[in-house]
Amino acid sequence: MLVIAAFALAPLANAVAGVTLSDQTMSQTATIERLDDVDADNPRIVTRAVADRYASNTLNRPQYRVGDTDISVVNGTPYWAAPLAPDGLFNRITKRQAGTVLVDMTTQQANVRSVDGELETGVGTIFHRNYRWELLKSQAYLVDYGDPKMVIHNETQYITVPYTEPAFHLTPLPHSTPQWGGVAVIDPSGSIEMLSPAEAAANPILDTQQLYPEKLALQSVAATKYRNGIINTYTSHEDEIEVAPLPGDDNDQPFFVLSESGPQYVVAVEPYGDAQGLQELWTIDGQNGTFERYVPTDSLFGPQRAADLVRQSAPQTDWDRFSPAEPILTVIDDREYWQVRVVPEDNSGIAYVAFVDARSGNVDSFEETDAITQFLAGETPTETATETDPSETTTETPTVIVQRVAENGTVIETMRVYDDESIEIRTPTNSSVGAENTTTKSLAS
Repeated sequence: MLVIAAFALAPLANAVAGVTLSDQTMSQTATIERLDDVDADNPRIVTRAVADRYASNTLNRPQYRVGDTDISVVNGTPYWAAPLAPDGLFNRITKRQAGTVLVDMTTQQANVRSVDGELETGVGTIFHRNYRWELLKSQAYLVDYGDPKMVIHNETQYITVPYTEPAFHLTPLPHSTPQWGGVAVIDPSGSIEMLSPAEAAANPILDTQQLYPEKLALQSVAATKYRNGIINTYTSHEDEIEVAPLPGDDNDQPFFVLSESGPQYVVAVEPYGDAQGLQELWTIDGQNGTFERYVPTDSLFGPQRAADLVRQSAPQTDWDRFSPAEPILTVIDDREYWQVRVVPEDNSGIAYVAFVDARSGNVDSFEETDAITQFLAGETPTETATETDPSETTTETPTVIVQRVAENGTVIETMRVYDDESIEIRTPTNSSVGAENTTTKSLAS
């Protein structure tokens, strides 16, 4: 009877837990009148799916695979970082994690590098050499460990794992809510250091990293749908919110970005139901977990509408082969824009980045990284904004388009050559260092 009663009361207990978490979140959240401007020097351009493709395309070690990517800040620059884990059962048993692959997220080009070095306790290995086994056997079992993140500090690899702990409540029904417990830091020798939230924020290894659990950030924001009580949530839905669904592959909220005030998560929410306008934007400090809520005074487009406007602004684009991805609300000189990446369906690169004015719906699109960073800085980009197919130029038709192509056919870099320019192809000779054979082709008409 107790077991049956527990199952019967589980949905109600979950709703009660949601109310408790909502009350905690709303009481600890400050309502702000303006959002922080984006860090124009470190834009988030490459999506996770594209970074996975870039990393896999450059991997040349047959016994290893690229693990799950997550964001790591290295020397002030955000990268998609992934463990270089053993591939296959035999290698999982016999080998250790061999290093970390880093994909620069601030440029459209495939800028990939790796940090080599075996880790005594790593990711993707057999259980007795796996980071999670070491955490589970040495710490409390009620701790909920998040996804591992590779952190590079002074070219030394660390595995960091933010985690939550349960807080128990007896009334009105016994239930628990998650709270930030701290961060586990594992060094290359396998030594584990458990840091409290304050200790983690003060640790130089973890400076500007993701310390607050991203799952908890999303849970806390989503729970505020109960802000007017359980009955309202299941009946009239007054002021009820829901986390906005987004287009694109593997691009779920929250998004981790670098702003002028530091690293933070952003979560866009819209009204419950079919409404798709932006109701609130939540920001969570990535270092200390401080919540802030921005409620726009004017009507702003939501992320779904922003993606639709990007499609409408480029009717020449074959939208069966391209798709808008990862719309993030970005503030530039106190003006809100949805920054939307347009990517091929196979995630082989970034075609261009579109900025949708969240008030007027005007769309500016740029293909070059320099133009993107200039626009983010509030400057007038030297590249002309485009509303054409990503494969076409917006100024004049090039005579030749030169592409650097990976072994599997992925385009790594594109260069356009016009009729008043020429191409020089240089290949080093074997006779002396620095000597080259040069082939020049004039393209002048």
